[in-house]
This record gives sequence, C-alpha cells and structure tokens, in this order.
Amino acid sequence: MSATSAPFGMRPAFHPSGLDRAQALAGGIVSGYGTDILKGAPVRYNSTAGTSVAAGTITNAASGGAWSGSFQGVEWTDTTGRRRVSNYWPASTTYQTGSCVAYFYNDANIVYEIQSDATMAQTSIGNEYNFNNVTAGSTTTGDSAYGINGASATTDAAFPIRVVDVVPETSYISGGVTYYYEFVVKFNLHQYLATTGV
Repeated sequence: MSATSAPFGMRPAFHPSGLDRAQALAGGIVSGYGTDILKGAPVRYNSTAGTSVAAGTITNAASGGAWSGSFQGVEWTDTTGRRRVSNYWPASTTYQTGSCVAYFYNDANIVYEIQSDATMAQTSIGNEYNFNNVTAGSTTTGDSAYGINGASATTDAAFPIRVVDVVPETSYISGGVTYYYEFVVKFNLHQYLATTGV
C-alpha cells in the first residue's frame, strides 16, 4: 500500500458474496475511439450514439455522476489480422469488425480501494466524493491515475462514490490525528441502479 501519491484507479477489494468477476462486453469500445481507457479507470455505458461513441459501449466515467464499473483490459484483432491483448485501450486503435472484447468489473456490490489526492482522516467514512484525474495515467504500465477528489467531501447523493473504510497500511499521524492516503469505497451512483434506462 502506498503512503505517497501513486494513484492506481479503482482496484476491486472484495465482494460481499466472496466472488467478483469481470464482464466481457463484446464490441465494448468503438473502433477508433480516440481516448485512452486505462486499467482501473471508472467507466460508464454510453447512452447515445455519436461520432466516436455508440450506445451500449463503454467510455471513461466523468468526475461526477453515475458510472458502471472498473476497466480491466481489452482484446481485439487489428487490421493486419493479429490478435492483441492489452490491460488498457490505446487511443484511436482500430480493429476488425466484431473482434473487440472489453473487460470491466460492473457489479454494484463490489467494494474498491482507491487513493485520494489529499490525506483524509477516519471522519471521511460515510462521505461522498467525486473522482479526480479523469483521463490521467500511464500508457507504459497501462494504469489509471483516477483517485478521490479529497476536496469534494459531501453528503450529496449525487456524487459517484462513498467512503466506507480506510486502508490502515497507508496511515500516518500528525498533530495527534491519524490520516490516510487510501480508502475503501463503494458505488454511490451506479448506472444499473438508476430508475431510468442508461
């Protein structure tokens, strides 16, 4: 566990049933989609078609609002016929029709570990937060730099994640108060649980 700024996106920690599995979404990313989707990045379903997206495919989630899961990788057949497997989606990749499969955790009951951009005390448990570093990360490791926007603490139900625990290994004490860099969070706004369709 890191006690410095080294965000890694959303890392599944556990599921109440003891079982968490990534969904394999056929055709999950539009061929030629022009933005990296990095491992651990929160993703959402697109609801409308556009020039670079299509309904039923996934893309990076926004800093606020509903989302559907944590991206874990993708495979596709490139235009030369070679099968490719990657832990992230490289921007502007094109593939043979019908060959793309995107993997992401999308169960609303999965609990995740995530790093904050600011140290926070145990009193942060129960608060809701926005994400930060929405598209940041490394195309060398493929890891997302998504994290908690520590300044966005609220009790507003419209924020995407809720802190439910701390990661003790990331603690330090200052002025008699224990602070943490990493937290355990759950969905606060999941697209599957909305009362209207995606």
